Amino acid sequence: MSPSEGARQRLAFFADGLGLEQKPVTLVSGQEGVTFVAPQGADGRPWDASRWHVETADLALDACREAMGYYGRIDGNGLAWRMQMILSRAAARQAAQAGKPADMRSATPSSEVACIARHTPHEGYFLTREYQLRYPGFDGAPSPLVNREVFVATDAAIVLPYDPVHDRVLLVEQFRMGPYGRGDPRPWMLEPVAGRVDAGETPEQTARRECTEEAGVELRALELISRHYCTPGTSTEYFHIYLGLCDLPRSGQGLGGLASENEDIRTHVISYDRAMSLLDTGEADNGPLVLSLIWLSRERERLRSAA
Repeated sequence: MSPSEGARQRLAFFADGLGLEQKPVTLVSGQEGVTFVAPQGADGRPWDASRWHVETADLALDACREAMGYYGRIDGNGLAWRMQMILSRAAARQAAQAGKPADMRSATPSSEVACIARHTPHEGYFLTREYQLRYPGFDGAPSPLVNREVFVATDAAIVLPYDPVHDRVLLVEQFRMGPYGRGDPRPWMLEPVAGRVDAGETPEQTARRECTEEAGVELRALELISRHYCTPGTSTEYFHIYLGLCDLPRSGQGLGGLASENEDIRTHVISYDRAMSLLDTGEADNGPLVLSLIWLSRERERLRSAA
């Protein structure tokens, strides 16, 4: 049975978002049909249903739910522009399913939260969502009906490159909208290397990739510092923070980042003592950098003795 015209149009919309091309085929029965194939240069492996089910099915179905919500409101090009973020948000939701211990905090599952309504007032590259909900209170009674807003972000990998032999760290500097929007007169920030965890990547792979792209640094090893929500009251963003062991050049500045992503990044290779002084002066004023430097101060002797 051939799909209806409406089904064909919906399939074509989704295929455009994935960068697939329509190709005519002849079915086993002899009837002509249409399939969608990846453009030349993409993964050329034959499609295998069992492998897809194990490796990709949950992520693909999660992403599809968001992607097809745009059908009839944007065109295929608009979907393609959003697709990387759609896939990364889906990957973050899948990763969240692993959960964390609840030995002290409440083990009440999210299924006990009654979502009365959900609205998405902003649907660009990023999303914001508004919820009306009730959740179980600590006294056992349901909460009043509350309205909450959340910025729907992806997971991020963050890494502080450290050379234990020469006792140097690398920081990146770039313009940041958060300080600018707050009214900070100096909206350029010193930070560790950071980037979005793309669908299909592990946070460790992202950390290594971002160090190469932003700073031109190859990491020998990664030490986990922390995994945590950055601002759980207002954002879904989740951080995977590492120390990256590497060889760093002599102290100085450089330039990095990808032009394709409009990144304008300056790198700073500085001594450990100079890095720690940023905590004293307050120039280190974003959470991942502060946490990473404090962690390094605790583990520095171990790392240097093993170098």
